[in-house]
Amino acid sequence: MRMLRRTALAAAVLLVSSLGTAWADKVTIRDVAGRDVDVEVPARRVILGEGRQIYFLAALDREAPFSHVVGWRDDLPKADPESYAAYLAKYPEIAQLPTFGGMKDGSFDVEQAVSLKPDVIIMNIDAKTATEEAGYIETLAKVGIPLVYVDFREKPMVNTEPSMRIIGQLLAKNEIAEDFIAFRAKSIREVTDVLDAEKPARPLVFMERAGGYSDDCCMSFGDENFGRMVEIAGGINMAKAMIPGTFGAVNPEQIIASNPDQVIVTGGNWEGYVPGGNWVGVGYGADEAAARVKLEALTKRPAFTGIKAVETGQVHAIWHQFYNNPYQFVAIQQMAKWLHPDLFPGLDPEATFKELHARFLPLDYKPGYFVSLTDE
Repeated sequence: MRMLRRTALAAAVLLVSSLGTAWADKVTIRDVAGRDVDVEVPARRVILGEGRQIYFLAALDREAPFSHVVGWRDDLPKADPESYAAYLAKYPEIAQLPTFGGMKDGSFDVEQAVSLKPDVIIMNIDAKTATEEAGYIETLAKVGIPLVYVDFREKPMVNTEPSMRIIGQLLAKNEIAEDFIAFRAKSIREVTDVLDAEKPARPLVFMERAGGYSDDCCMSFGDENFGRMVEIAGGINMAKAMIPGTFGAVNPEQIIASNPDQVIVTGGNWEGYVPGGNWVGVGYGADEAAARVKLEALTKRPAFTGIKAVETGQVHAIWHQFYNNPYQFVAIQQMAKWLHPDLFPGLDPEATFKELHARFLPLDYKPGYFVSLTDE
């Protein structure tokens, strides 16, 4: 079986090596891993190493986001079924796109990838170790298929802007990428300028990652991703000193002892992963009333016994996928309103998200991304 796989891969290598790309210009792109990668641009045949990468691809080509895609990872229907359904309704041809497993779990099929003759494979930086250990970069290099790393998850507040510029280069959408980056920066300044001027007291915030996804408690964030977003929004990330990396966990006793002023839980519709789970189903067009009921149920867990946030009703839920796409600025605005309502009476994260859709995305906006126990 191993010999057959090697023979098939060798045949695919020969096929791709014989193809020309006279229509493209070769440029050198520095990816977020610091690698200089030679790529023919504009890339017309792209493999997405994660289905959720459509979040940034759609923002740069709202007219035909899937016209570049010849294959993608199979995660979007389970990780974000509402968004997948919306894209499927508008672009029914995506149901026929070849799908892949993940690099980290070893289910990515490099032979299939080669056979699709991509101009580039876009991979998230968190798959870098698995990609290198499997020797995929060298295998792909033999047939002239470059692999480029981007990052919206490990260090999104550092890597979102360079990642968007990389995608802009790959698709020859540089101007749109810069427009998006400017809109993102302006939206964040609407929070940080006020905080810098007013210098308010910062509430202690516990960010729970995917609350209710499992019976274990409690996953959280270190000094990046939602942990960093909390601090940009004017809070103190409770888990910052407890989690050395981007992701980790704290035990229930630590939460009770820290007694946070506010709790923010990330949620989504994970019926495909955990049917009937206790997760809070916020997201595209979500039932906010149902999500609020599930959010309140999470406050009954032992980890939240008697803490200030529960006693005062300062418990909120936010769409988990903000942690893995370039729309984090919307989350920052919403968290700022929860943490400092008196400072941001006119700030409207829903309007910001609507503008993002109107200017950059092919889908119509639907609310459902945020709920709170303080809502009317």
